[in-house]
Amino acid sequence: MDVKSKLLLKKKCAWDGIKGKQEKEVFDFSSEYKKFMDASKTEREAVIFIENMSLKHGFKRINSASKNETKLIISNKGVSTALCVVNDRSFKNGFNIIVAHIDAPRLDLKPVTLYESEHMAYMKTHYYGGIKKYQWVTVPLALHGIIVKSDGKKINVCIGEEEGDPVFTVNDLLVHLAQEQVSKPASKVIEGEQLNILVGSIPYKFKSGSEAVKTGILEFLNKKYGINEEDLVSAELQVVPAGKARDIGFDRSFIGGYGQDDRVCAYTALRAIFDAGKCKQNLLALFLDKEEVGSTGTGGADSNLLIRVASQIMEKYKDSNFSSVIRAVENSRLVSADVTAGIDPEWKSVIEPMNGAKMGYGTTITKCGGSRGKYDSNDASAEFTASIRSAFAKDGVKWQAAELGKVDVGGGGTVSRFFVYFGLEAIDCGPALLSMHSPFEVASKVDIYHTYKAYRAFFRHC
Repeated sequence: MDVKSKLLLKKKCAWDGIKGKQEKEVFDFSSEYKKFMDASKTEREAVIFIENMSLKHGFKRINSASKNETKLIISNKGVSTALCVVNDRSFKNGFNIIVAHIDAPRLDLKPVTLYESEHMAYMKTHYYGGIKKYQWVTVPLALHGIIVKSDGKKINVCIGEEEGDPVFTVNDLLVHLAQEQVSKPASKVIEGEQLNILVGSIPYKFKSGSEAVKTGILEFLNKKYGINEEDLVSAELQVVPAGKARDIGFDRSFIGGYGQDDRVCAYTALRAIFDAGKCKQNLLALFLDKEEVGSTGTGGADSNLLIRVASQIMEKYKDSNFSSVIRAVENSRLVSADVTAGIDPEWKSVIEPMNGAKMGYGTTITKCGGSRGKYDSNDASAEFTASIRSAFAKDGVKWQAAELGKVDVGGGGTVSRFFVYFGLEAIDCGPALLSMHSPFEVASKVDIYHTYKAYRAFFRHC
């Protein structure tokens, strides 16, 4: 090996030199991932998928598991969940933890949502997370979620995904009359209060009158779900892009679909904890809610969820107190499993090329995030970053180091900054995406596969 090859850092395309068996593994893994995407368009749906798949892999719910069980499910109110594999019942070295979030940008129905105007019925929404509002108009939309009646009865809703289902849409202004509209900045082309979905136009009993169309919609909802308008106040109904995740490109090397930030990391973390094999460390995978709106709430990272989960696990096997739980968490190691921005040739100006993530070059390590001077960021230590590199080398993980855009262009934080509060070591790692936070995000299949390998290597070797 010459000196140049030995000393220089060089990003390598993860497709280079791939063998037939490896290619099949990449494509087979991606096919299974798409099934998860299609079944998990809300955080509640993702929790159901994760827990059902875990049960099939021998995990038991912690409240019903015996002390002989070592694979545990720790649920949290249906919106977040955790999986643990206990290999060391002393818990002196804590856990190897991977944290991913399962919420995604979307439109939420307002509590008082249904109205009629110009003999058409609409539902008002409040967008959730960071979106470009103009991307959500004139596309087919589906309605997912739950309605809880005052007697506690819970009703599941999913309209717009099956063949033959109706869909919904947010209307836009025709180009012929849009001279004033298109002169506005992109953030004002569509206002938040205009993101209302079209839901019908037939008046009740086919007789026009005051709120006759609205009444007709309520009659439909009453017949189908047994609800009235007040029941919509105690509902969590999300408007998301309709349709399945799809392969992209003649060579099918990419996957396009809604919610890949951050469900691509959730699925790869799930598969990694299933496939880690025999390990010295305790393994913990956390699947969180509310990351896109600041990680608030009982299922978010900015809560005591990690302490609650660790306490339940440790109490299952030994007498533990708050001090021992805190010490176990402090001695843990954590990967914040989250995506980053891929270099797009059409938008290269926002990326610093030496520290940008290239599509198809494997998973991405991000030592620090935040924005404009590393604000709201965790900055991973040199020691922990070195241990991650070592783990990846042992399992042949293809990876690259990157940051999210140029220093003063923007940026973004991840949940790692909430967990270092407990004194543990943390780093960000995940695949790059194109069109992040849009209704149709794009990921490379080979990057997805090496993200899975990276998380599995972290579980095995750190």
